[in-house]
Amino acid sequence: MSPAASAGRQRAAFAPHDLALAAAGCALLSLFFVARPFTATTATISTFVKLALLQCALHSFAAFVAWRASASRATFPVVVAFAALFRLAILFEPPRLSDDIYRYVWDGRVAAAGINPYRYVPSDDALKHLRDAAVYEHVNRRDFAPTIYPPLAQMIFLAATRVSESVVWMKAVMVSFEAVALWAVARLLASYDLPRQRILLAAWHPLLVWEIAGGGHLDAVMICFVCLALRARRRGRDARAVFLLACAALTKLFPAVLAPALYRRGWKTPAVFAVTFVAGYLPYSSVGLRRVVGYLPGYAAEEGLSSGARFYVLALARKLTGQEIPAHVFLIFALAALAALAAWTLPKREGPDQSFVTRALVLATAFTALLSPHYSWYFVWLVPLLSLAPTALVAPVLYLTAASFVLYLTWLGDQPERMFALNSIIYLPFAALCVAARLLLRARGGAVKSERPAGSFVD
Repeated sequence: MSPAASAGRQRAAFAPHDLALAAAGCALLSLFFVARPFTATTATISTFVKLALLQCALHSFAAFVAWRASASRATFPVVVAFAALFRLAILFEPPRLSDDIYRYVWDGRVAAAGINPYRYVPSDDALKHLRDAAVYEHVNRRDFAPTIYPPLAQMIFLAATRVSESVVWMKAVMVSFEAVALWAVARLLASYDLPRQRILLAAWHPLLVWEIAGGGHLDAVMICFVCLALRARRRGRDARAVFLLACAALTKLFPAVLAPALYRRGWKTPAVFAVTFVAGYLPYSSVGLRRVVGYLPGYAAEEGLSSGARFYVLALARKLTGQEIPAHVFLIFALAALAALAAWTLPKREGPDQSFVTRALVLATAFTALLSPHYSWYFVWLVPLLSLAPTALVAPVLYLTAASFVLYLTWLGDQPERMFALNSIIYLPFAALCVAARLLLRARGGAVKSERPAGSFVD
């Protein structure tokens, strides 16, 4: 019998920390029920944000307990049971924090009618026969925006709506993808001989629950493919890993930035990514290359990506220097910073035990911070990697994902000065925690060695 198996047999059935986790789980579950009514209106959104931040504080406590405690036989079942209860608490509620899910159902309905979803805006008379009060009336930007969602997302919308065109069913589909993502993270934890209970950092995170079980966001599919890609990379299945990452990018485009973390030397993996990505768009190319990207150019202008109004780092630099720094200067800086990080993430040696998961987390976090999204669900993709992060990085990323809830206060106004204040709450403490993490690593003997397993960095 191996030492690990022997240790497993010697575990107690129940330990004191299980009681602490159960108490935290009960408190979190109660807050999901309490917070539900406050997601409905602008007048109550501030109360929701306060309750969500309280949940994040409870989650941080539970994460600390799970990270440090020795597992008993009850620990992992407690974590899984409460994770399921949190999602059931809000799964059947109407999606009040976002109406994106109605567009998912609409796109699936359009595709089922044999119509390319990139061809028409929802209000076009060609789609008049598909309109109804339950879905169409809730579709955002229906008068001027064709769909923005990439091809694999469209295929999933079509498949899901052939079972049911209800938003509850679409949310259930997204929760199913999320469950696969969490399974992949659990398998990665096991492969590094890390405690399974660390899945709590992702599975209990209020942001993941509210945005997927509550809002039904497509990010669930994206994180599913990202986590499966990381697992395939860990198992040495390089072509499969890159194929899965391309699937993630065909769901929401930005996971493509993780490609350097999964890259192996040679031409094979870039070719797999490129072929998969192009093949995904081919079934929808009848509308032409310009239209197959959907509303993406319009969304970039609408959200301040073109003008630079979106970017917090640029706004901060303008305030500190008193100069109106052009947006293109910031974009050059951001691309250079990401390129430098991408070069750092490229593997220095081959082998299954490289810290590619951490490098993926660093790339994802840097991209998110530079983008400074205006919506909380853009931070969701960082959450699954928390369970696999080295100890020094947990606090910064945990804070960043929790603080993103303050972006719901944009319901009360999103003027530039208000956005700067909200983003300052998110990014300045995050930056301070990153500096503290770096100093901690130096104090403990230098930067993390890339060839060491993900779980052994600084524990």
